[in-house]
This record gives sequence, structure tokens and C-alpha cells, in this order.
Amino acid sequence: MVSIIIPTLREAKSLPLVAERIVQAMRNRDGSARAFEILIVDDNSRDGTVEVCEGLSARMPLRLMTRTETSDGLGGAVLMGLRAARGDVLVVMDADLQHPPERLPALIDVIEGGGEFALGSRHVAGASTDEKWGMFRRINSAVATALARPFAGPVRDPMSGFFALPRRVFERGEYLAPLGYKIGLELICKCRVDRVTEVPIHFGVRAAGESKLTLKQQFKYLEHLSRLYDFCFPRLAPALKFLVVVGCAWLVGAALMGSMRRVEMDWLPATLVAYVGAIATAGVFHLRYVRTQKAYLIRPTAWGDFLVSGLIELGVCLGVAWYIDSRVSGPWVWERFLIPFTAATVVRYMLRKELLLDIRGLRFIPRHVRGREGQSPGV
Repeated sequence: MVSIIIPTLREAKSLPLVAERIVQAMRNRDGSARAFEILIVDDNSRDGTVEVCEGLSARMPLRLMTRTETSDGLGGAVLMGLRAARGDVLVVMDADLQHPPERLPALIDVIEGGGEFALGSRHVAGASTDEKWGMFRRINSAVATALARPFAGPVRDPMSGFFALPRRVFERGEYLAPLGYKIGLELICKCRVDRVTEVPIHFGVRAAGESKLTLKQQFKYLEHLSRLYDFCFPRLAPALKFLVVVGCAWLVGAALMGSMRRVEMDWLPATLVAYVGAIATAGVFHLRYVRTQKAYLIRPTAWGDFLVSGLIELGVCLGVAWYIDSRVSGPWVWERFLIPFTAATVVRYMLRKELLLDIRGLRFIPRHVRGREGQSPGV
């Protein structure tokens, strides 16, 4: 049996169209139909979705699940549908007809032939996108794909939300907790998929409703990538993130120190202002970490730990700057910046490990995952 999971949010107008085309696509060449179900997982749209589904379920194998807790977005809706599905072949697609239902048999054939993951791709031979898909959207897709390349491998279109996989692959998933709508990428990584088969599709324009691709969703994608890098590269990813934060903080610090010296502020006060700016820059990254990694926090005092670290770093930075200013004859300008900042950064790195100021891979099963369905696989 095939389960076709469709997450929805205010898609009542599109549902009759996509459901009818799914039914037609699932008919075999001899006119009989494959055993299938359509599972609509709706995020409490209140746009008539319930009434539409009631009408459709009277003449096709369709059932509706309505979510009241929607903080985990479209990815959470897909996971709910995958867990509730009755089929051995699981398919996920959108309701807006950008994913052509006519390509369902091609995806299902890959899985029934022994494939691990079949992906409806926009970027392989034979695929196409609608002409109304603008240049900005194309560039956005290319950049997103490049960022996912280290763990998605040679897959040309890992951002696609049109895919199929067997239940056995889904059930070997670890710590599934996607952000935003890139659930396919989450499954490829955390279900340890070795082979992805890309099936060409024509990616069209939506039939009705509004696009869910917003700036907020794009930021969620970056946060999602951060988690996946932690999962796939638990040792390397935190070191790279640390270097990114340090680089941004040093750029701000250097700019502030230069500005303070231009108004003829003494070196020690200028260093104070510069490093406070660097700490504030690191604080922006820490805010993102605290907001997006709540379930994985090991210590409950994330901001207290950050404050302790910042004050110690600042003390070290000022102490080294004072020593250079009072004991070293004619130090170079770069020495006045580089040596104090380097000393403070070394202290930050040491305290970062002691105070657990970031997530270095998944250390344990988070609370919201641990409580699901008896800790069964695929949760």
C-alpha cells in the first residue's frame, strides 16, 4: 500500500484539484488502481479544509488529520503524517500542484524496485521549471543546494519536497526534528540514506493560495542546516561555527577600535569599547542558539554562562592591553589589537567547552523527542 502525505496550510482551494489528479495518476495501465491512501495533515487552517476533505473522503481513500500544535511548522506536519501512515511506501508532496501528481508512479516504482529514496527533481536531465519561476528564486535554490552539498552529496535537488521512501528507511531515522519545510533533507541525513534516485519533474506554479517561501522560512533553513551540520559532523561543525563567530566579532571590534582612535581616544579605553562590541556581536549568535536549541540545552543558565564568559574575556583582554601599553616600548598598532583579542579568544574557547556555550552535536535525546511514541525508531 502507498501512503501519500500532503501537509496543508490554507490550501482548501487546491485540494480538490490535487486529489483528483492523484487518483488518476494512481490508476494502473489496465485501469485498476494501486492500493493507496491520501493523508492530509492540516495545520488548523480554518479555511474550509475540513469540509472539503469530508466531501472528498466520500469518493476516494482520503483522511484528514488536523494539528493544533503547529510550532514545528510544515516539517512537523510531515512527520506526523509519516508516523500515522498505513502504507509501506511513503510519499510526500505539496497541495499546490507545483509537484505534478502524474509523476507519482515514477517515484513509487523506484521504491518498489528496492530504492531507498526517490526524489522529484527540478535539476536533472528531462526536468524543468515553469517560466514564471524568477531569477531570484533560481539563485536562491542554487545557493541553498550548495550549502547542503557537504552532507547531501551529489544530489542535484535536495530542497525538493516531493519524495518517496520505504517505511523501513523512515523507521531507522534518528532524532528527527526538522525546522521549516526541508523535511526531505532531514530524512536523507538522519535516516542515513546511501542512495538517492532523482526522478525528473516539471515544477509548475501553484494552483491557488499563497507561497509559503518567506524570509522567515529562509532563516529557518539556515538554522536547520546548522543542526544537520552538527548531526553529520559533530566534531568539525562546532569548530567552524566558533571561527565564524570569532571572525564576525573581530571585524566589529577592529572597526570600533579604529573609530575610537580616529577621535583620539586612548588605547586602553578604545580596547574596552572594541571588545564590548565583539562580545555584543557574539551575543547575537548566542541569542539564535538559545532560541533555536532550547530542547538540547544541557545547562539551564545559558545567558548567565554567557555573561560570566564575557566578563572574564573582557578582563583578560584589558589586562593584556594594559600590559602592552605600560610595559612594551613602541608596540605596533596591529599588536595592540591582535594580542589582547587573541588572549581573550583563547579564554572564550576554554570557557565555551567548560560552560557548554554551544551545541557540539547531539549529546542526548531531547525532551520533546524522548516522549514520543515510546522512543520508537523514526522519532
